[in-house]
Amino acid sequence: MSAYSIALVTVPDKKLAEKLSASLIKGKLAACVNIVPDISSVYRDKGGIEKSSESLLIIKTRSALIADLSEFVRQNHPYSTPEVIAVSIQDGLQKYLDWIGANTLFTKATLNNPSEEA
Repeated sequence: MSAYSIALVTVPDKKLAEKLSASLIKGKLAACVNIVPDISSVYRDKGGIEKSSESLLIIKTRSALIADLSEFVRQNHPYSTPEVIAVSIQDGLQKYLDWIGANTLFTKATLNNPSEEA
């Protein structure tokens, strides 16, 4: 497994995207979060095909923190089953990868709820 990963999370609006991003950074579950606003999502739900406008979070973190990050999103997201998909970073500019490591927790998170502080 790679030391670093990118997690993709969709949220219903920009306000929540900014709140979750700030909390993830403050709690050191992520080194950087890009917010891509106004994406269109098409998916199956409740037996039909749905379409909605969402924002996409592109989250850079340590692979060891994905479970904690996923749990944080689950606890602070309005969807009953939020999208959290992690992809290992296989290669990249070493200085940037080192920066991710320097700006995230070195061990699994033991956080209260950083969203309360945002």
